[in-house]
Amino acid sequence: MSVEDAGQQASRDQQSVSEAGTLAVSARQAQTQLTELSQEQIDRIVTAMAEAVTPHAEALARLAVEETGYGVVADKIQKNLFASDRVYQFIRPIRTVGVVNRIEDRKIIEIAEPFGVVAAIVPSTNPTSTAIYNVLIALKARCAVIISPHPSAVRCITRTVEILAEAAAGAGAPAGSIGWMNTVTLDGTQALMKHREVAVILATGGMGLVRAAYSAGKPAYGVGPGNAPCYVERTADIAKAASDILVGKTFDNGVLCSSPNSVVVDESVSEELARECEARGAYFLNTAEAEVLAAALVTPQRLPNPALVGKSAAFIAAQAGLSVPEGTRVLIARLDGVGRDYPLSIEKLAPVLSWYVVSDWREGCERCIQVLRYGGMGHTMSIHSRAEDVILEFGLKKPAGRICVNTPTTHGSIGLTTGLDPALTLGCGGWGGNITSDNISPRHLLNIKRLAYEIRPAVVTRAFFDSVETEKRSGAQATTIDVSQPAARVGSRRDGIPVEVLASRIDAFLASKGFGSASAPPPVSVPPASVPPVPLPSEAEEATDAAAVTAAPVAEFVCEEDVREAMRAGRKLVVGEKTILTPLARDLGETERVFVIAP
Repeated sequence: MSVEDAGQQASRDQQSVSEAGTLAVSARQAQTQLTELSQEQIDRIVTAMAEAVTPHAEALARLAVEETGYGVVADKIQKNLFASDRVYQFIRPIRTVGVVNRIEDRKIIEIAEPFGVVAAIVPSTNPTSTAIYNVLIALKARCAVIISPHPSAVRCITRTVEILAEAAAGAGAPAGSIGWMNTVTLDGTQALMKHREVAVILATGGMGLVRAAYSAGKPAYGVGPGNAPCYVERTADIAKAASDILVGKTFDNGVLCSSPNSVVVDESVSEELARECEARGAYFLNTAEAEVLAAALVTPQRLPNPALVGKSAAFIAAQAGLSVPEGTRVLIARLDGVGRDYPLSIEKLAPVLSWYVVSDWREGCERCIQVLRYGGMGHTMSIHSRAEDVILEFGLKKPAGRICVNTPTTHGSIGLTTGLDPALTLGCGGWGGNITSDNISPRHLLNIKRLAYEIRPAVVTRAFFDSVETEKRSGAQATTIDVSQPAARVGSRRDGIPVEVLASRIDAFLASKGFGSASAPPPVSVPPASVPPVPLPSEAEEATDAAAVTAAPVAEFVCEEDVREAMRAGRKLVVGEKTILTPLARDLGETERVFVIAP
């Protein structure tokens, strides 16, 4: 890079960082107002955005393909409509304001609060659909959102967000609720993610981006590579399995992270499956052709070649110098293993599949785990089978957040052909270094407060009456009080400890810890059984207590010195429920019957 280019880049970085800060401050101001909106107001804003962007599904799809060079227009239209209609229909009835749930049998009331400002990082592979989805779920949760577009998809993402922001403003959204970066650099995106006003990050993209999101010091939902294996068991509907795998692999030329990447098939049905795939446009490469394709498609760093990502099978073959039949939709390479020595075993983001033959479902299980470990942990896989016990075993054993059964991984994982929550951000859980394995929805952008009512009484020790050490030395047992009963009245104990005995025990304890003078007299040992009982008050004493209540105010605070002063003056101290008593004052006052309880 020349000095001039470096200077221009530094200027762009500075501009991008400044823009990120301005957007974050504006979003935080809008967040304060969004938090106060009612459910009806929020729903009106979300509905307006969905209705406004839906008619632009085709135009935005064409703009995305034109700008990025990735994917298929018809499939991107379907993804845009999935976000603006299917996702919208799913989130529309979700309550995100105020009381959202009552658990009657546990006496719990759940209250929703917005998480805060969302920084959403949008990829180039699924730019417009992800932008629609991110904005809809953020505003539904009453969260302001800032979109950081991929540098190679700025125009299509910006146009998408402009449509959504205009509709939101018209429906009453505060200014700054939806922001987007126009000058996009790595420094600017990192500054946005780390800005103090940003509360949470939605990161969809490569592992580098996801790691940056998780290192930003904020809660983050990140999604990395998929590398989904598709296992075909001997009892499967072979024709449907072949169709599902190829439909998933060719959808938008394989750029979704849940797109199939490997076929793992039982040997007994492998030839039949191969014929069904060939009938649908698959071309099986020989060993030499597979090596040529691997050299063109996979970089030395074992990443997909960006120039071939999202391109058609015919285009990729031509760029690699391969001759394939007309109408070829998918290229398939037979492999013997997984890992760096087998480049085509990675996530390919193109209509290219690796092919593994196994003896049975147990070997198939291990092969699928190997594929997932090589770049797809926690994401997605599929199983095609009619054997429910085998299907369940795969569900129990596989480190994948979504195991799609007899359906394309691409469509099943996002909830298009399954009952999963419709989403374009798919968590990979602990296996993939993510905070959740869920399909991300507005619920993940909410803080839930819980009002929790008492359903069982607490039982606590009465340690504040006697020190633990005193109890150990005297052999006394800690008592418990049931707070479901009326509280014990101060001064109601009739078995106090004489002051000289208490002082002796304290001196003994201090001496055992090395405190006190060497000349101090040895502590007096008085067995608990020798402590004389304190006599009950006489009628005359009770009359005196009643007179003291009438004559003196209720004390707010009583310490040991207050008790001793009262003893010297021969008077009573009037205490009530709110009187604060130090432990020593309580013991001495109760022993000497100095306290009188106010009514």
